[in-house]
Amino acid sequence: MRRRQLISVLGGTALAPLIALPVCAEPPGGCGVPVARDDGWPVASINDGKLINSGALCRMADRLVASSANVHAVLVARGGKLVFERYFGGPDEIQGRRVRNVTFDADTLHDMKSVSKSVASLVLGIAIDRGLIGSIDEPIFNFFPELSDLRSPEKERIRLMHVLTMSMGLKWVEATADTGDDNNDEARMHRAPDPCRYVLGLGVTAPAGQEFFYNTGALTLLSAIIRKATGRPLDEFARATLFEPMGITGTEWIRVKGDTDAGGGLRLRPRDMAKIGQLVLSGGRWNGRQVVSKAWIDASMTPRIDATGLYFYGYLWWLGRSLHNGREVRWAGALGRGGQSIRIVPELDLVVVVTAGYYQDYSPRAFQVQSGIFRDVLRGILPPA
Repeated sequence: MRRRQLISVLGGTALAPLIALPVCAEPPGGCGVPVARDDGWPVASINDGKLINSGALCRMADRLVASSANVHAVLVARGGKLVFERYFGGPDEIQGRRVRNVTFDADTLHDMKSVSKSVASLVLGIAIDRGLIGSIDEPIFNFFPELSDLRSPEKERIRLMHVLTMSMGLKWVEATADTGDDNNDEARMHRAPDPCRYVLGLGVTAPAGQEFFYNTGALTLLSAIIRKATGRPLDEFARATLFEPMGITGTEWIRVKGDTDAGGGLRLRPRDMAKIGQLVLSGGRWNGRQVVSKAWIDASMTPRIDATGLYFYGYLWWLGRSLHNGREVRWAGALGRGGQSIRIVPELDLVVVVTAGYYQDYSPRAFQVQSGIFRDVLRGILPPA
């Protein structure tokens, strides 16, 4: 992806104090105190100074309310426990439909947008773990014999690994504010009679594996590959092999022309987002059960290609670095348009989840509020330099 386009996409995942007027939905136990529920999450007292600085996070949440930032939830897990959980209110967008004045709580499903991509990576890992897909080195056309007429010497080099690293080298215009609702390849792909044919029929702009270029069409291919390999749509396979073993219920994952929208159609509760983060942090384990192999988690979190600036990309996971008090903190992240994020900091045993409603905000400055939340959480974790 070119730098300008990446800024647009990341800006779309961010937050800014623009027009929303959220109303704080204060949990019954006080500021940010997680509520014990029968969902597998152990909760810690917010007064446990060994895990988090509750005062710092409460002040952060109060600033979000005062600034009218359209943030919907902030959750923090540390040491395998949920230690901070705060919900807000404001306008939302549910699968493209705008909704006003939503009061969010622990039971509210939220659009994940491109966080869905990182979850799809976990599902693919399970299929590989089970021997249903042989290797990420397999040529992409091996999965699509019906599209053999699209083969060319350049496209023959495309492997499944290039789908996972957004480096297929195909010409693609991602949906951004500049492209409008319809003037982009994502919209054209969804309108096409055969979305996979549309993606693989695009022109070649670079040798496969050479250049990072963000392409939601890659997830259309991935969804079809999982369906072909497992005999079930991705959402059904995910429910049986990923969600149910983690006690994640009531999810929604839409389909487009029969295949699961792996690029952005998933809806989860924030506590379940935090479970996904904890699963990754724990090397694929949830509450003592190995759900995804550690080998797949490690491979997914390894930098595979230079995205831009300080960002790298693994297997459908962003890999970044943040500086705080002169100390470099490395994190892995699932990032979605509108302000959805799961950030995982292994060295701090930390997971940070944010949901928000900035779906139409692609400005670079919009990223400041979301990155500010992460920075404030780090301040509540790290000792002074």
